[in-house]
Amino acid sequence: MITIVDYGVGNLFSLKCSLDRIGAECIVTDSQELIRSSEKIILPGVGAFKDAIDKLRSKGLDEVLIECAKVGTPLLGICLGMQMLFEESSEFGLCKGLNLIPGKVKELKGYIPENLDIPHMGWNALKITQNKGIMKSINEGECVYFVHSYAAFTEDNYVTSTAEYGATITASVQNGNVYGTQFHPEKSGETGLRILKEFTLL
Repeated sequence: MITIVDYGVGNLFSLKCSLDRIGAECIVTDSQELIRSSEKIILPGVGAFKDAIDKLRSKGLDEVLIECAKVGTPLLGICLGMQMLFEESSEFGLCKGLNLIPGKVKELKGYIPENLDIPHMGWNALKITQNKGIMKSINEGECVYFVHSYAAFTEDNYVTSTAEYGATITASVQNGNVYGTQFHPEKSGETGLRILKEFTLL
């Protein structure tokens, strides 16, 4: 059973529909007990980092996710959910994350060329840097859908794919059993479904 964490932030319906489409058994819940008993966990997220992490903490789900990750439960963060896996974000002031992947989340403004729109929104081709985990069946150049104004900065050994948007953007990451995608696999067509399928097979 895959648990989609419901903490009041995220496009839960489209994510569940994508998992249903690939035949994955899943539930949407904020129950600490159900999350702890899950075989796999997905942390979605849209919006601002501080608001999202505060809502997660208000339900006591931050410690549950850390606990599950430490005992080896596969955990996938999507978009803002991926950003919250990192040590901290500078969005609306410095804010601590779950610290499950080393690195920091910083704004795209000042990092990408000034002539490019923020948020970074649309389809971009992936450069696969490590064929493993949820990215092992994805080919160089396949396109996925992004919507974000901040990006994760981490060491290369945690990065499994990147995209180019005037500069190199971290697209997906892995630290052991903890995975993240800056893009939305549930909005990324057949490529995104294959990524979600790989997560179900872990």
